[in-house]
Amino acid sequence: MITASIVLFHTEKEMVDQAIRSFSPNEDRILFLIDNSSKACVDFDGKDHLIYIFNGKNLGYGAAHNIAIRKAIELGANYHVVLNPDVTFEPSVIGELARYAATHTDVVYMLPKVLYPNGDTQHLCKLLPTPFDLIFRRFLPKSAFIQKWNDRYVLKEFGYDAVLNPPCLSGCFMFLRVSALKQSRILFDERFFMYCEDFDLIRRLHRLGKTIYYPFVTVVHRHAKGSYQSGKLLRLHMKSAILYFNKYGWMIDPERRRENRKILREVKGGGKGCREKIKL
Repeated sequence: MITASIVLFHTEKEMVDQAIRSFSPNEDRILFLIDNSSKACVDFDGKDHLIYIFNGKNLGYGAAHNIAIRKAIELGANYHVVLNPDVTFEPSVIGELARYAATHTDVVYMLPKVLYPNGDTQHLCKLLPTPFDLIFRRFLPKSAFIQKWNDRYVLKEFGYDAVLNPPCLSGCFMFLRVSALKQSRILFDERFFMYCEDFDLIRRLHRLGKTIYYPFVTVVHRHAKGSYQSGKLLRLHMKSAILYFNKYGWMIDPERRRENRKILREVKGGGKGCREKIKL
């Protein structure tokens, strides 16, 4: 069984319908809609293989997904997919990821290739971030130095055409092995109301097994970059970044230093994580 969850917050129904069609719920695929809105979206009640949960208040992104993850564990699901409502894909994507995970039992997390609606690749593989990456860089004017720094941070050099095992990935589409979550009691840290909860979760999962970028299937993500457009969301982003560095270390973070050196060597040397290339 594969379960999935989408967190709603006054989300447009058309967008949610597209996400539901993408996951394509059936007897082997159960979809949880966790609604953090102030008013219930009753239109989703009663649909087969879809479970709608109305919270009546905004619990936060990670806390809402945790409701579904706990239920996935109770149901004995093999995999759970954390989905943004603005992600669309072919239903066959889920099956392909499940097949790869079934034959690579050391993989605890997978992210497919993610495209913008215009077809451009979103560079979502990352180094473990420094304070400059998450806080200071965004307030500096664009320059050749900033662009070079950003290209390094998002591991642009490896070309996004191969399987890679980075220590940090963005969480718009998170394909998770439920047994790893259950055995290690790993859930989203609910202190993160919004933003950085994906970096935190994947960092902890990376200690257990491989967190894989898998470019053989693709999804489309609208990626509104809300914190660049809203002062409120920017403040939430900064608050989460501060929480992240308070948790792992600001300037001194031995794990960050070790893991970033490891993945940079792999990318530059064409290591084993880069050998599984897309056949063009």
